[in-house]
Order: sequence, then C-alpha cells, then structure tokens
Amino acid sequence: MIYVFSFYGFLSLVTFCFYGVDKSAAKRGKQRVPESTLHWLSLFGGWLGAMLGQKVFRHKTKKRRFLVVFWLTFLINISVTGYGLYYFSLS
Repeated sequence: MIYVFSFYGFLSLVTFCFYGVDKSAAKRGKQRVPESTLHWLSLFGGWLGAMLGQKVFRHKTKKRRFLVVFWLTFLINISVTGYGLYYFSLS
C-alpha cells in the first residue's frame, strides 16, 4: 500500500511541475505542454498535482473542455484505485 501512495506522490509532483512549466511557457509565448500530456499524467495518478497546479499557477481553470476531461480522468482514477484497494484488501 505504501507503494501506491509513493507512486501517487511522485506522479503528483511531476504533474505539478508540468503545470508550472506550461504556465511559464504560456506567459513567454514558448512551446507549450500538450493538453493530452497533462490529462495522461492526471489519469495515471497525478490528479492531486494537477489540482494543485491549477490552483497555485491559476492555469487551465477557464477552459471548460479541458476541465471536463480533467474531472473525468479524476473520477476514472479514483474509481479504479478504490476498486483495486478494495479488491486487494479482501485477498
């Protein structure tokens, strides 16, 4: 179980950094991080870092389509993780 939390923590940190890099690139007019990359990171466990990145950097908070996909990745991730933890705790 500690591995699951470590994985989430690491991927959240990586995702948070990606949001910071993307916000910085947006301000400077440089090449941006693709939205699909941000969504994949969220889906695979970086959703907490994505939430924090959105709040701290005030980034990707107004694009409705992006937010809908983000919240879907959040729900899918929580559902799969919850099921996995429940299933493996019964074994």
